[in-house]
Amino acid sequence: MATVIIGAGIIGSSTAYYLSESSSTTPPSSIHLIESCPELFASASGYAAGFLARDWFEGSVAPLGALSFDLHKQLAEENNGWEKWGYSRSTGTSLVSKRGERGEAWFREGNSRAESAGAHEFVSGKGPAWLAKRNNGKVEVISEGDSTAQVFVPALYAYFPYYSSRGVHLHQPARPISISKSPAGVLSSIRIASTTNPSHATDIPCTRLIVTAGAWTSRVFRTLFPASRRPTPIIGSLAGYSLLIRSPRWKTGDDKHAVTGGCHAVFATDERGYSPEVFSRVGGEIYIAGLNSASMPLPEIATDRQIDERSIGILKNTARRLLGSDEEDGDDDLEILREGLCFRPVTERGTPVVGKMADARLGLGKGGGKEGEGEGGVWVAAGHGPWGISLSLGTGKCVAEMVEGREMSADVGGLRP
Repeated sequence: MATVIIGAGIIGSSTAYYLSESSSTTPPSSIHLIESCPELFASASGYAAGFLARDWFEGSVAPLGALSFDLHKQLAEENNGWEKWGYSRSTGTSLVSKRGERGEAWFREGNSRAESAGAHEFVSGKGPAWLAKRNNGKVEVISEGDSTAQVFVPALYAYFPYYSSRGVHLHQPARPISISKSPAGVLSSIRIASTTNPSHATDIPCTRLIVTAGAWTSRVFRTLFPASRRPTPIIGSLAGYSLLIRSPRWKTGDDKHAVTGGCHAVFATDERGYSPEVFSRVGGEIYIAGLNSASMPLPEIATDRQIDERSIGILKNTARRLLGSDEEDGDDDLEILREGLCFRPVTERGTPVVGKMADARLGLGKGGGKEGEGEGGVWVAAGHGPWGISLSLGTGKCVAEMVEGREMSADVGGLRP
């Protein structure tokens, strides 16, 4: 029987990657990825900063954060991630005049992620060369060395080899429309339909379903389990604008060791009351974001988004203030490479939801698995907020281990749905 993963963003892709590694119990050809967008990585995964942190998490998220960071590092070291997806050490710095309390509010409200590193020792230091010197405030180092890093997400995603070399099936653009159950009430198949031609539907026999649909996760559950008498995971949406910029003051050479540690993450404040985040990447690009909205409606699919020019204008003004030349007439030397809007999946409790759904909660009968191959059922992995990339590999590995009934690499019991 097949394993179906709904959502081919970074969480779903990571899950497919680690599931396809254990071919003895889950043959890659039995894994199906369902993606509703005609473009891959069209939302949070594709428009993310790519910032990685090892120890910026507390409580129930901490074990997952450490595991995932180590997996990112291992994957890069084993596969030349420096050249293939711009993996590099990064130095986290703060321009915030007043540091917030450590907590998980950034999962819900989009506050500065620097607040989650509040337990670290702040050290005065010089900011990156691309940061405008006219900015008021003291640059403080939050973390450096082996606890933060940077990746270019689309290139990381392109590395995952399951389409050609491993045989994982990608159904795109397609969306789930219903499930079928056996006479015992056990999940037996899922029906998907093309988003461009809804009359074209396909049934995929399966006993294992993994929902990794990001901000659309709750919609998927309402569609597939409309008769559920108990609430399914509530995954909200936090819309966020971003810019990809090229500055003449940020250049990286071809030598890996010359720029290792040269990338920076800068967490700042803006007079408009939001918390800009700026990240330099290998390859000479700078990413700026932080202008978020919890009230913007979630579109049917990510490519239906409508960018508000006023919001982009606010972000451009912030970019000029933080990144522009210190010369009076130098503000226009920034090149805007891309304007972005994505929808991050967030939860009210402030942590991701990772684990198996109780069968009874969805109106399913218990069972469906074979001895030695894990059990059947429905799993969910969503609500990672701005930390989806950082937590992606660890989440994918842990979900694969859950599905196959293997020993867990990290304790994620506190993230159960």
